[in-house]
Amino acid sequence: MRIRFGLRAKLLLLSSVLFTVPWFGYQYVWEMEKYLRFGQEQTILGSARALATALHERPNLFNNQASFLPSVEQGKDFYGYELKQAIQLDGLPNDWPNYDSRIHLYNQQNSFNQVLNTQDSEHKFTATIAKYGKYLYLFISVVDNNVIFRAKNAQSIVNNDHLEIALVDHEGIFNRYVIANKQVGWLDSYRITNLSGPFPEVANFIQGHWLTTPQGYNIELRVPLTQVGDQIAFAVHDVDSPGGEVISSIGSADPSQKETLGTIVVPSPEIERIVKGMSHTNSRIWVVDQHKRVLASAGDLTKAGGVWQRTRLPDENLNTENQSLWQKVEQQWLIPLYYKFLTKPPKAFIDNLYDTQNLTGQHIETALIGEPSSQWRLTKDQQAVVLSAAYPIFINQQVHGAVIVEETTNGIRTLRNKALEKLFSAIIAILLISAVVFLLFASRISNRISRLRNQAEHAIDENGRITANITASTANDEIGDLSRSFSQVVNRLSQYNQYLEGMSSRLSHELRTPIAVVRTSLENLSLHNIPQQSQQYIDRAQGGISRLNAILTSMSEATRIEQMLISSERVNFDFNQVLNGCIQGYQQVYNTINFHFNASDKALIMNGSPEHIAQLFDKVIANAAEFTTDQQIFITTEDHAKEIVVHISNNGMLLPEQMHERLFDSMVSVRENSKDTQPHLGLGLYIARLICQFHQGKIKASNHHNPQGVTITMSFPKA
Repeated sequence: MRIRFGLRAKLLLLSSVLFTVPWFGYQYVWEMEKYLRFGQEQTILGSARALATALHERPNLFNNQASFLPSVEQGKDFYGYELKQAIQLDGLPNDWPNYDSRIHLYNQQNSFNQVLNTQDSEHKFTATIAKYGKYLYLFISVVDNNVIFRAKNAQSIVNNDHLEIALVDHEGIFNRYVIANKQVGWLDSYRITNLSGPFPEVANFIQGHWLTTPQGYNIELRVPLTQVGDQIAFAVHDVDSPGGEVISSIGSADPSQKETLGTIVVPSPEIERIVKGMSHTNSRIWVVDQHKRVLASAGDLTKAGGVWQRTRLPDENLNTENQSLWQKVEQQWLIPLYYKFLTKPPKAFIDNLYDTQNLTGQHIETALIGEPSSQWRLTKDQQAVVLSAAYPIFINQQVHGAVIVEETTNGIRTLRNKALEKLFSAIIAILLISAVVFLLFASRISNRISRLRNQAEHAIDENGRITANITASTANDEIGDLSRSFSQVVNRLSQYNQYLEGMSSRLSHELRTPIAVVRTSLENLSLHNIPQQSQQYIDRAQGGISRLNAILTSMSEATRIEQMLISSERVNFDFNQVLNGCIQGYQQVYNTINFHFNASDKALIMNGSPEHIAQLFDKVIANAAEFTTDQQIFITTEDHAKEIVVHISNNGMLLPEQMHERLFDSMVSVRENSKDTQPHLGLGLYIARLICQFHQGKIKASNHHNPQGVTITMSFPKA
């Protein structure tokens, strides 16, 4: 089936082109986001440069941080992790964050006394260092199958299991400390200068806890940062019998002399003060040395969105009572719909650079060779995009560290989403208004065309007669021009139709006089003695005059019927009674045809002219009698709810398919050409249709089969 597209559908389809506007707007916002990201990259690179400039040529900030070492040795050179909360000194590692990933294993390979190396191959321990506040924390977990404490009355602190720590303070003074407990619990700490000397001095500032474990024992302690410089070493000495000698010494380095100590780096308070002054840039900042160890940090990446945040955005936290209808629709329906396609920046995400000993990245490698660089990366959980810029710190024309400034793109994504929300809302409003305007415009055009179509259809009936005029439109557009053209065409057709309808009566009137003259002349001529050979021509001429007179009579009959119907009076009468009377007359006229009348049981009352109804049946019965082949005609009346239906059928020749609708037109006949002297103009069924239309009825013809023939069906409204 062919789909029909009206003007409304076509205009709405055309208006759908407007939906390309959101796509172009979306692409425009994405392009703007690219420029914003480029601007953000330049901004944080400028922030890194500004902070690096504040740290240039200030070696005093790096002297105490062991930053000038050409390389660092893992397990000997340490970095003090910055803790987020204080550690409870209980000998348990539960409150040490990421404990398993931050410990270092020391075994016989880390022995600094090769003579004792083979005496206890199972002796080993793990250690980790961190910083919180004003203290340096140390956690050591020792594997020892035989823990030996100091005897209660013993003066020696080395003939038992003990921990030795060596430190160089900020003034460069070398100090050694030994932790030797008599029992589980609070640490017994001593400062020594010579292990073979007099009883050592108690060092109460070293605080902690000794806890035995199934594998050996744990030592958890803290030392004030005032006692810690940039060098450190610690060692665990194992004794397997009370009062015995040390059989294994394992440590980060040899704690007996200053030259063999390792280094330690903790976040610098001085650099942190400078960095915190820059933390108001809404960024996260790191300062690293040339070994990528963090010297200072400030800021929170989850809050470093890349744009300045106001207390609230203009459209946030509005009182719903003061919102307009459009704002309520936007908040309740449109914005949730937008975020089916948009993604909100995450409020929380996991970054793998938090609390790390050193930072990694190609941009940092590039900065540490003297070239500023930037890098885009995803967070560990792939929830946020981080922009990181690194700028080198120069001391004496050499790179001794770098400043890393980091921000997420969450701020830009938020601004992008806000822009898209406004864009989509505005476009939806424009599209809705445009669609309504297009629909109203299309409806107006469609209604005007529909009215013009309806007027054109009602101006000409199904038989081609002009029944009404078309009212010309006064609109000054193409549809108005079309309406005026249709009105002129219908008026001209109406005049021509009236001329054709009156032509038969005029011809009949004009031709009757010359026909009468010719007929009279022929009659007078026949009174004279005319040779037999010429008489046949006179007879033939008289026959032609008779046929011409019959044609004129038939032509004028239709006109007379129309004029008579206009002046006819309507009365209520019994339809069956009129039809029954007609059939009785037909049986005498058509004495060779059998009429089968099947009337309804009830009286069929209709309003109209019984004389013209009888004339209608005369025309239909005459037509049926002419074409019947078995000399039978069947007449049936039916009583319907609001109308009377009558069927008149005969068996014989079928109607051609194209003649079903044209059979009741004027001058239409299905009779074959013959030498019959009786003329047939096809006006009989045309007159029948005129009478049906006068009674608001309908008449149609159809073929029937088994046996084949034609049925004329007429319907009339009841009185």
